[in-house]
Amino acid sequence: MNDETVPALSAAPLLPPHVFADQSSRGGVAVRALLAGAGGYLPRRIVTNDDLAARLETSDAWIAARTGIRQRHIAEPDETATFMGATASRAALTAAGAVPKDVDALIVATSTPDEAFPATAVRIQHALGIAHGFAFDLSAACSGFIYALGVADALIRTGQARGALVIGTEVYSRILDWQDRGTCVLFGDGAGAVFLTAGAGSGASTDRGLLSTHLHSDGAFGDLLSVDGAVGRRDRPGVLLMNGREVFRHAVARMAEAVDEALAANHLTHEDVDWLVPHQANLRIIDAMGRRLHLPTERVVVTVDRHANTSAASIPLALAEALADGRIRPGQLVLMEALGGGLTWGSALLRV
Repeated sequence: MNDETVPALSAAPLLPPHVFADQSSRGGVAVRALLAGAGGYLPRRIVTNDDLAARLETSDAWIAARTGIRQRHIAEPDETATFMGATASRAALTAAGAVPKDVDALIVATSTPDEAFPATAVRIQHALGIAHGFAFDLSAACSGFIYALGVADALIRTGQARGALVIGTEVYSRILDWQDRGTCVLFGDGAGAVFLTAGAGSGASTDRGLLSTHLHSDGAFGDLLSVDGAVGRRDRPGVLLMNGREVFRHAVARMAEAVDEALAANHLTHEDVDWLVPHQANLRIIDAMGRRLHLPTERVVVTVDRHANTSAASIPLALAEALADGRIRPGQLVLMEALGGGLTWGSALLRV
């Protein structure tokens, strides 16, 4: 195993923390959730494909050819969902030039909470020193961050929050069967966060902020990707089970539909998209979505090779990285999409 200290990711400030407008849309003014900052955290310990091959019947070549993954970060005992989520949140607030008192709502997307209750969100709220507002968890597996964005957007548009932290934090290493080479090689741990603030716009697709989110689910396919147990069951805590072939098939079809839905809702076309920031599950799925949007590979943010699938944390981690290194710039249009267990899926359009 390789150990490496990975600092929290932090993007440059995008907006001042107190941008806010009246909640009505009268006079051509529309309230919109604006991206003020993003941040991420990856566990210190890096596990490569070769490390896994030393104890499993697999190889770096086999894993990389099928998934694009070369390594993943695995949490140590102190790197809990709360710790990682709080660290990513601090980085997001720093990037936004904001402080904890600017946070009215805190939404955590996670399938691997530290406890059945209280929610990981309230643990993070306390860790950040926030004693006001409200916090709660949301579970939609790998689509969780898109779902949480949709909820935060609604809270801001209706005036229930001026500033919202949206966090994806996952410790999938604790629900994996480490003898199953078909699943354990696919996942990693980590956390990503964005800070959204309320701002004014005309409601046009040229305005900065979240243009729209589109959420879907179909429980008929719940057994394709699931955990065969529960947090509260001592007799069966559960491990992750997946029908990879069927998940792949549904992922390409459903995410393509969600992408087209988002563009149509905003009267935009594939040519208007500057960046695709997809859920980081499999490089072949990511490449398929990039081709569908006619985007060159250099305009698709890819972290799956280094992070593996971090579930609800994957999109905010990728977004934070691309903002921090300057690839994604203010004014550009970012498309995000994901599919996860449930099945759940969705998309979001953001003008930075």
